[in-house]
Amino acid sequence: MIQIAEVFGPQQTSLARLVKQCGVNHVVAGVGLGRIPNASDEEQPWSYSSLARVKAEYAATGFEMAVIESRPPMTKTKLGLPGRDEEIEAACQLIRNMGKLAIPVWCPEFMAGIGVLRTSSTIPSRGGALVTGYDHDDMRDEPLTEHGVVTEERMWENLKYFLERVVPVAEEANVKLAMHPDDPPLSPIRGISRIMSSVENFQKLIDLVPSPVNGIALCQGNFTLMTDDLPLVIRHFGEQEKIHFVHFRDVRGTPDRFVETFHGDGKTDMYECMKAYRDVGYDGVCRPDHVPTMEGDSNDNPMYSSIGRLFAIGYIQGLREAAYA
Repeated sequence: MIQIAEVFGPQQTSLARLVKQCGVNHVVAGVGLGRIPNASDEEQPWSYSSLARVKAEYAATGFEMAVIESRPPMTKTKLGLPGRDEEIEAACQLIRNMGKLAIPVWCPEFMAGIGVLRTSSTIPSRGGALVTGYDHDDMRDEPLTEHGVVTEERMWENLKYFLERVVPVAEEANVKLAMHPDDPPLSPIRGISRIMSSVENFQKLIDLVPSPVNGIALCQGNFTLMTDDLPLVIRHFGEQEKIHFVHFRDVRGTPDRFVETFHGDGKTDMYECMKAYRDVGYDGVCRPDHVPTMEGDSNDNPMYSSIGRLFAIGYIQGLREAAYA
């Protein structure tokens, strides 16, 4: 059965208590994995001692650490720049240490130069809740980044170089890789190609370096912008046992122009999605993501309102109960 998780840091005790009160027992680790200058390898956030300490902190509040969604620096890796081998070795160290600590899934992403991108974080939604959105018209005249034009061919070469080095390490460590889609799934943006932006390209990712550990993070908000039949896509990848992590969320619109939505208020049949996970035997974790900011909560951290998360957890629990009954 699919398991419900939430993402928060080990020190977020109030949110942890609220999530635990909702019946959630799994956590997607919100740990900082940026390199600490002048620190030894054993002092870096991806070291064994650092991860062991974080895992113990989560366990002390009753949570099983199911996924790490943070990443060591990977800009040089994605762009194929000098220094990428050192970045990849840091990722390999993370994976090895996750294996030693029985943390089963790492969620990398391959957005070069520009990460998750929104053009607004204050769009009024149901009842005055605030949601984020993206409108590519606001980006068309933006200049190239400092990296200039980065072609899809170059991005695929860099991705293959990365996977060929980390997949064998992940196999040995028994850690699954769950590649996150580009958000928005639109290419190019400011001259940089974004290759994790279509269903076909995710199949290409899987086939690029075949392995049981080379899989995907099925972020529904992105994937539903790539297809008119998300349950079919879930079955397509699920039957290959390639879904290693799920973001359970929804949007309305197209890759060029979309808004985030409440669960149940978007373009996707969420119940059919839940039944698809059931039918393919997916037993990993899903977490709500990019929730509306609701009345009484702050919009200082758009997409991660505490009250919005609690609503989403309850909605997903109801879907799961209905689908698995």
